[in-house]
Order: sequence, then structure tokens, then C-alpha cells
Amino acid sequence: AVVSTQSTGNAGGRNCTISMRSQYGHTNIPSVVGLLVFTHTWFWFPLSHFLCLAFQPTYLVGLNSDLNMPKMKFKSCARPSTYAYPPILEPPKEKEKEKVSTAILSTTAKKLAKGRATPMEVDEEKQDEKKKEEEKKKEEEKKKEEEKKKEEEKKKEEAEKKKDEA
Repeated sequence: AVVSTQSTGNAGGRNCTISMRSQYGHTNIPSVVGLLVFTHTWFWFPLSHFLCLAFQPTYLVGLNSDLNMPKMKFKSCARPSTYAYPPILEPPKEKEKEKVSTAILSTTAKKLAKGRATPMEVDEEKQDEKKKEEEKKKEEEKKKEEEKKKEEEKKKEEAEKKKDEA
């Protein structure tokens, strides 16, 4: 429903209105028929195209005989917001779902005590995450140690070069 409403509002470059009367005030039969058939869109989707029969342009084109735009000025006492385009609708942003910790039932606790129960998948995921975090910490520590060793080796090489130069 939102898509059809938004596309109707954006019709004609957002410069159209729906009207059943001509600019002279007479009933515009194609517009009436288009709106009537459009109301049956619920039964058959291609009927929605009949809505365009009721569209009336709301723009002003000013050209001279050479098809050039003449210099014109228009005075309007209305606020600019009256003629401003409505903002384009954006789809709602989906929020990330938080993982909920599992509840341990009393029956599960009893089975765990007896040794028959198996851990749930969520519990296994938590254990896997903890293991991964521990592995990352160990890798970071190894990298830091390697960097320290490299720095010490560089310092020793520099000290040896200074001794050789002296």
C-alpha cells in the first residue's frame, strides 16, 4: 500500500494532481472513467494504470516563439513551504536483534546433575565465542612479543654498527 501511495504521489515528477474536471470546469469523462476503473485495482492489479487518465499537470511552461525561456517574474503571497516538495519516504531501518540468554529449567539442572542432559546450541555458541576470544588474545600477545624481539634485535644491530664505526 505504501509503494502505490508513494508512486501516486511521485507521478508526473511530483507535479500532477488528480482531477475529474477540466480547466474550464466541465466534467472530464476520461478522468472519471480512469478513477472508476482504478477503484477496482483490488481485483486485478493492471487496472491501476487507469489512474493516469485523471492526472492533470500542475506546471507552467513559458516559451517564446523561438522556444527560448523569456524572463518572467511571479509574485506569490503564499509561504514557500506551501509549494515545497514533500520529503521522499525512506523504508524503516531494521534494528539488530539482541541474543537472549537461555533460561535453565529446573528439569534441565536435574538432568545436568545426573549427567544425562546435553547442552543447548546457544550454550555451545557461547563457549565457541569464548574460545575464539581467548585465541585472539593469545595471538595478540604473540604478535606483541614478536614485535618486542624485533625491536631488541634492531637495537642490538644499531649498537654493533656504532661499535664498528668507533
